[in-house]
Amino acid sequence: VRAMLRASIGLTNLHILLPMVSTISEIDEANRLIKQAFHEVKEEAVKTNKVLFKPAIGVMLEVPAVIFQLEQIAKKVDFFSVGTNDLTQYLLAVDRNNSRVAQLYSSYHPSVLIALNQIVQTSNFCKIPVTVCGELAGEPSGALILIAMGYRKLSMNAHSLRKINWVIRNVAICELEALLPQILSCSGPDQVKEIVDQYLEIRGLGGLVRAGS
Repeated sequence: VRAMLRASIGLTNLHILLPMVSTISEIDEANRLIKQAFHEVKEEAVKTNKVLFKPAIGVMLEVPAVIFQLEQIAKKVDFFSVGTNDLTQYLLAVDRNNSRVAQLYSSYHPSVLIALNQIVQTSNFCKIPVTVCGELAGEPSGALILIAMGYRKLSMNAHSLRKINWVIRNVAICELEALLPQILSCSGPDQVKEIVDQYLEIRGLGGLVRAGS
């Protein structure tokens, strides 16, 4: 933390993201340690007539337990980032790296989507920025579902950027929002994918579906 703070002296863009948080006490302890390091490095900065700005502190939402304490957590941090890969794995109790059960892993599982929707709704209510990172945002179907929910900042692999950008430019948000209740009421991942794939076909983007995206 001290190294990050020293590197940010004179800058205002340092964001520290806390991973694998499962309790509020972990956030309190992290904030205490960051505050301590901040004051130590600030003294160094003052001696050199430079300014040290406080970093933004965020929490990675990837352990299901934190979903039920978001309003309390929002009072202690500056932003959220949803880790869809781990959140899916822990919600479904499936190790995606275990070939014997990997077929049960799906970010399109209705329970995962309901959790993601709850997160963005609570974040908006608390007026705290929320971003998404994970493989779901790099898939056309996944990106469209996230946008329908209200997510506006998506992280993905570089090779997915142009594809997702092109898809987003060729859809209507109002149409996606209209599809969301139907998506959230699905009984399984296959049904979710079928609804989104049909929409892509209607929009002339069916090539993405047939290509296995």
